Amino acid sequence: MAEEFSNLGLTGTERGIYTVLIFIIAYGFVMAEEFTHLRKSKPVIFAAAVIWAHVAILAQEAGVPGEQLHAAFEHDLKEYAELMLFLLVAMTYINAMAERNVFEALRSWLIRKQFGYKQLFWITGIITFFLSAVADNLTSALLVGAVVLAVGKDNETFVSIGFVNLVIAANAGGAFCPFGDITTLMVWQAGYAEFFDFFKLFIPSVVNFAVPAFFMSRAIPDAQPEAVDEAAVELRPGAIQVCGLFLLTIVSAVSFKQFLHLPPFMGMMLGLSVLMLYGYSLKVRYTVEGSRFDIFNKVKAAEWDTLLFFFGVVFAVGGLGYIGYLELLSAAMYDGLGATTANILVGIISAVVDNIPVMFAVLNMNLDMDLYQWLLVTLTAGVGGSLFSVGSAAGVALMGQSNHKYTFFSHLKWTPVIAGGYFASILTHYLING
Repeated sequence: MAEEFSNLGLTGTERGIYTVLIFIIAYGFVMAEEFTHLRKSKPVIFAAAVIWAHVAILAQEAGVPGEQLHAAFEHDLKEYAELMLFLLVAMTYINAMAERNVFEALRSWLIRKQFGYKQLFWITGIITFFLSAVADNLTSALLVGAVVLAVGKDNETFVSIGFVNLVIAANAGGAFCPFGDITTLMVWQAGYAEFFDFFKLFIPSVVNFAVPAFFMSRAIPDAQPEAVDEAAVELRPGAIQVCGLFLLTIVSAVSFKQFLHLPPFMGMMLGLSVLMLYGYSLKVRYTVEGSRFDIFNKVKAAEWDTLLFFFGVVFAVGGLGYIGYLELLSAAMYDGLGATTANILVGIISAVVDNIPVMFAVLNMNLDMDLYQWLLVTLTAGVGGSLFSVGSAAGVALMGQSNHKYTFFSHLKWTPVIAGGYFASILTHYLING
């Protein structure tokens, strides 16, 4: 995509190298979040501010006009604003559905059905796969993880393998739909692929989930969990209507992009306004305190740590890109190795580093790739995080939820079969879409 500004080309300067070190240190804190309990947004926002201060000094020293510096800065601001508003609406809808007991009712139904361990392994995996196509992988994994934990509390093997399965399913499900993963959403909003193009990744995503699931299911005990005395959960007033409005909001976001050629977040904001108006009618009709619906509580409960982490990433990576580091990285990876190898490598990198900065860096390299390659990098960045438990938000969250039944090493034991699924999905994408 054409830019209104050119890079500074000052990657060899002392100040430039200093900005890279700041980013690496900040990212070290992000990766250690599980141990330090320092929220991931805090170090990256600090890094973003410091990096841009150095960018401004470098630009002044190089005699770059202020307008050009502002164009670079506003490019990042526009990128962030579009994605942040989109995600804020999606998170608000998920919170509204949770508050109306939609997910609790699903959890209660699954527990009361008294399925065997093997059946539950496949059912929870498939539900997570499809749920994460519209909700983010973190929400999907935590929701279904509560079911796995409730029915498998007496069977550590089932919980451990079941959680690995959920991480793979959540990441694979998010790869074939722009609503399922931030990286997929970024590629769609950047205009490198149309909304329906992503569904070409459906079968590769299924392969990515099914290959390791097949091998892991053989280690699941062929037994029935102990009966759990679980009361049925009633949906609260308006639950079904809120789900319906969420589907209409998705349609509206796609329509704004496809037919009106406006950013999809505008369609999402339309959907948010409809939810606000419907929420008002709920508030008027159901005045009982327990059923009172307040939309601003749902906005307040959005995952602000993720949204602010995203701010830090966009500006930190954007600042490094403006100095010229992304061009350097692009030449090393994409010109040196070729698009296919580089895109497969992106997925392996995202097993260690969060896929958001990795994908944002790729998008800002201004690469000349065809649709097949853009879909390949969308797939690899989305599912590469399954290789290690720390590679995605879903894995990190489930380690915290599992009471030490699911750990980094219990996941690592299955990394060879997960890698088999990773390469099988790339091969499937080549055979179907290549």
